[in-house]
This record gives sequence, structure tokens and C-alpha cells, in this order.
Amino acid sequence: MLAFLPAPVTGAIMFVVLVAHTLLWAAVVYVAIFLKVLAPRGGLRDAASRLTAWLAQQWAVLNTVYVGALLKIEWRINIDAELSPKGQYLVCANHQSWNDIFVLMQTFGRRAPFFKFFIKQELIWVPVLGLCWWGLDYPFMKRYTPEQVARDPSLKGKDLATTRKACERYRSQPVLILNFLEGTRFTAAKQARQQSPYRHLLKPKSGGFAFTLAAMGQRLNSLLDVTIVYPDGARGFWAFLAGGMRRVIVEVRQLRIPDEFFAGDYENDPAFRQRFQDWVARLWGDKDLRIGELKKGTQPFSELA
Repeated sequence: MLAFLPAPVTGAIMFVVLVAHTLLWAAVVYVAIFLKVLAPRGGLRDAASRLTAWLAQQWAVLNTVYVGALLKIEWRINIDAELSPKGQYLVCANHQSWNDIFVLMQTFGRRAPFFKFFIKQELIWVPVLGLCWWGLDYPFMKRYTPEQVARDPSLKGKDLATTRKACERYRSQPVLILNFLEGTRFTAAKQARQQSPYRHLLKPKSGGFAFTLAAMGQRLNSLLDVTIVYPDGARGFWAFLAGGMRRVIVEVRQLRIPDEFFAGDYENDPAFRQRFQDWVARLWGDKDLRIGELKKGTQPFSELA
């Protein structure tokens, strides 16, 4: 426990431990990525992909072990879902902080496959981690403004093509595909700019969600709806390292995906797109109400982690 130390000292120690731990495991993951690149397409490459994901998961799990040993965090995690390390899942979660990633590591551990998520193209240049994300088949998304698409119509649908290509790689391996539907971290300023109808959430973006469902198809075991609440308020990454994140509540519920959403054409069928957006809006409305309940502490949670 580092609780007796001043916050800046705690943060510095945790930062050094995190960097050293990440560099160690990144070196091992690089070896697996090298083997994956050399492997011919098919069974050998799939095996190399599984090895790479397994190594990354060990890094994530050990992160939670040393954070649990060094920092004092009260976890209340309720998982109402059937999970398997060999399954394929789509996850939607609210997004408030970079710490959400660590929270998901703590929540799923080895109960489910290591998660993959869509990240901005620019992040491929992040030292050490950028190559790891590439080797782990994280889809790198390049966003285009409406003005750019108007000038060059060939840019339309690029995100869909990237999503489909990534999901093709996932078809033959266990995977947990993470979607932060808000597309960015929640802040009161962003909420006001959006005129969001939700008290605790930004407006959800349904397109990538729909494309992933269509690309993966009914091989997905289920949709996992994850709600993350920080009772003391969301904190930045430095505050987390310095011991400022004291309490976290997580709820995971398993939802059935309507069959029609695996086969519809979100991009070209306005009626289907509206039905899908209405479904997501209902899901998001339920999540908004649930966050309000959790913040008030009206319902107890079984502590599973």
C-alpha cells in the first residue's frame, strides 16, 4: 500500500512501475507479433494472433494485481452474463476517462477474451503501444469531416471498410470488441454543446456499432452492456496513479441482439437505420437512468472483484 505517501510520490512510483511493466511485456508481445507476420495465412497465423492476445491479456491482468496491491480502490462489480474466454462478444460502454480501460481490465480479467477497440489513426505513432495495437489487430480509424467527403466522395464508407476488414480477422478467434458509443469522453461542456437529452451521457453514435454487428454476424455470443460509475467523480490518469480513484462501480448485463440487426443495411436503408438508432436510444436511455440510480446508491451490488 502506498496510501501513507504524498500523492505526487505515489503517482511517480506507480508511473515508473507501469512503464517498466509495459516495456517488459511489450518486448514479449513484439516477439509474438514478429512470429505472426512471418506465419502464412490460415491456422498458423490464427494461432499467432491468439498467442499475441493471450500475452496482452496477461499484461492487463498483472496490471490489476499490482494496482490492487499498491493502491486502495473499492470495487463493486456485478456481472449478470455468461462469459467464456473462448467466446465472441460485442461490448458497449459509457466513457468518462482514460481510466475506463483499466476498469475494464479489472472487470473482465481472464473471464472473457482480451478486448479490442477502434482507435484513432494517429495513435499508431504512440511509442511502444502503437505497434502493439497494430499487432493485436486493433482497427485504426481515420475520421473524415462532411466537407472532406463532399470534396472526395470516395472517402464515404471508409470506416465501414475498415470495420469489415478488422472483423474478418476476428471471425476465427475469441474476441471482445469494445465500443464506446459516445465516441469521446463525457464532459459537461461536451454534453452542453451536443444538447444531449441524457443527464449522464453524450449522444450515442450508432454507425460503427451497426457495422460491427453486420460484419461479425450471429457468431457473436451476445451484447454486453457495461455501465461504469465513479461515485466520487471521474478522475484523470495522473489522479488514478496518485491514488485519487477510490471507488468504482461497474455493472455488466447480457442483452440479446435482435436478429434483424445482423442483416440490415445501415448505410443505405433509412428505415433500418432509424429502427437501429431507436433501439440504441432506448438502450442509452436505460443506461442513463441506471447511472442515476447507482450514483444515488439506491441498490446494493455484490462485490465480485
